[in-house]
Amino acid sequence: MEAPEPIGFIGAGALAGFLADGLLAAGWPPAALWICNRGDDARLLRFAGAGVHVTRAKAEVCGRAAMLLILVKPKDAPATLAELAPLLRPDHLVVSCMAGIPAAFIEGALGGRPRVLRAMPNIGSAARASVTGLAPGRYADAADVDRAAGVLQAVGMVAPVQESAMDAFTAVCGSGPAYVFLLMEALAAVAADLGLRGPLAQRMIVQTVLGAARVAAASERPPEELRAGVSSRGGTTMAAVEVLEAAGFRQALGEAVRRAAARSRELGLAWASLPPESGVRGTRP
Repeated sequence: MEAPEPIGFIGAGALAGFLADGLLAAGWPPAALWICNRGDDARLLRFAGAGVHVTRAKAEVCGRAAMLLILVKPKDAPATLAELAPLLRPDHLVVSCMAGIPAAFIEGALGGRPRVLRAMPNIGSAARASVTGLAPGRYADAADVDRAAGVLQAVGMVAPVQESAMDAFTAVCGSGPAYVFLLMEALAAVAADLGLRGPLAQRMIVQTVLGAARVAAASERPPEELRAGVSSRGGTTMAAVEVLEAAGFRQALGEAVRRAAARSRELGLAWASLPPESGVRGTRP
């Protein structure tokens, strides 16, 4: 591969670790990664042990990298952006992975005409199986989206979306793994009632979900056809599906996802109503 551009990480939490590991596995040289963190020496030592540049100085990261991944918690956004504002150059591309914070707030905090993208990975990043929503701000263009996608695909699929669709993306894909985990939790509980208990039962449930996902991923058939294909009339699966349908499974899931989308909008509006210098504390979706 061509020599990749240096990437700057502002924040060294779990997502930074997933991204760094994914980039290294994809062939990015450790020397191309610059990671800044204001605290927690253990995190910096973990990265340094892999040969990645580590520092406590944001100025050093900004001086070395033209793409900056903002990986701090939303509550730390105002202070972090205030520190970055005087360090930005026109060639900097800012990719925010801060949940719920609109691009307009970030642009206002940074000043000028910064090229900002919002990214929303999900927990699948830990297994390099994320789906990451990527939305351009006011001053970012298609080339910026492609450039950022080339980095974020190190942890899975990247889905370019408009920022107006980020609330829906958050509700469906950002929060989506929790719905699957809840399904697995419910299956484990009923399995225990029926006599299937312990680690083996848990592994069987995980493999069942994984197998279904792999079949869906490998097939061009829509989910309803795949479900029908394993639901023989008069059989056990059809009996179970009929109970779920009668209990309002679809309606409950739909209401849950709509509530998640509404909550995402509420969080975004709260940030949008604040001046960039505000010290408001953010909330995880």
